[in-house]
Amino acid sequence: MTIQELSELTAKRRVVVTGGAGAIGREVLKELHQHKNWYEVTVVERNTPDVLRRLKPFRKDFRLVLGNVYDPVLIEKAVTGADVVIHLAAVIPPLADHRPELAEKVNTGGTRILVKVMEEKAPGAFLLYTSSVSVYGDRVYSPWITVDDPLLPSEGDFYAETKIRAEKIVRASRLKWSIFRLSAIMDPASRLDPLFFHMPLNTSLEIATTRDAGFALVEAMYHVDKIKGKTFNLSGGSECRTTYRNFLNNAFKAKGLRKLDLPEEAFAQKNFHCGYFMDSDRLNEILHFQRDTLDTYFDMMEKQEKWWNKRVFRIFHKQIKGLLVKRSEPMQALKSGKRSQIHHFYYSET
Repeated sequence: MTIQELSELTAKRRVVVTGGAGAIGREVLKELHQHKNWYEVTVVERNTPDVLRRLKPFRKDFRLVLGNVYDPVLIEKAVTGADVVIHLAAVIPPLADHRPELAEKVNTGGTRILVKVMEEKAPGAFLLYTSSVSVYGDRVYSPWITVDDPLLPSEGDFYAETKIRAEKIVRASRLKWSIFRLSAIMDPASRLDPLFFHMPLNTSLEIATTRDAGFALVEAMYHVDKIKGKTFNLSGGSECRTTYRNFLNNAFKAKGLRKLDLPEEAFAQKNFHCGYFMDSDRLNEILHFQRDTLDTYFDMMEKQEKWWNKRVFRIFHKQIKGLLVKRSEPMQALKSGKRSQIHHFYYSET
């Protein structure tokens, strides 16, 4: 073995992670941190107290580049000489719904700038872009999805539109790239968000855990030859399939809220996304990341919930669920009587 070959073998891999403070991003950083001597990691994130708090476990060993992903000077500082860029940074719903101009600036514009800078400053790097199941749109009545299906985002889903535009930018680049369209990625530590009323209860839902997604994104670095130039659907597989109604019922039990007994009309009937990925096995055969199941996910969720929270939830479950329903946007639309808003969520007004 020559000195050059030995140097290449022992050199740290230079990895850039955008959006590292998010739920998936932190799992990526945990995976990288387990073998921190193998990597030289740069995290691109916003400079806010909350972001810095989330990144505290990694700040000693990883380089932080703080600012906006659509800032070309910042991106040049982060990616020059990189070997791999895992691009997670995005404005997601509900903020993307309320600030579409910001979602466009970050999700589409940020990706365009990242690609341009990489082509100039890291032309040999591998770009792994995370897209979303939302690009397939409403699949309540046709739940089986493949990566070759048409991209038809739901009405008003600006987030999905930005993801489709960003995918096109990545494909048109001169880089080595791969796109992973992520299913519903679930974090056991997440809190109930009023956005969950946007998904119809009879939606076919296939989840993946944040830790399995994080593992897959890091493992992808070692299989570039098998995945470059390709788009994959990423989800948990057959052991992670359920209906949204059953998923929520189990989530309520895990959190101490007893059962799902909310009014049916609090939930939208259309214009969301999710389904079953028929071809998620293609990526799993390469990366072997499908480890968690629905059972292990709910076990993790139950363990994450503090015992005193669960006790309070059990005692005041009716009041808590009543407060949640008041924040349901579909229900608010129904009560408002505004036909355009009602039509967005429901098939009829009755």
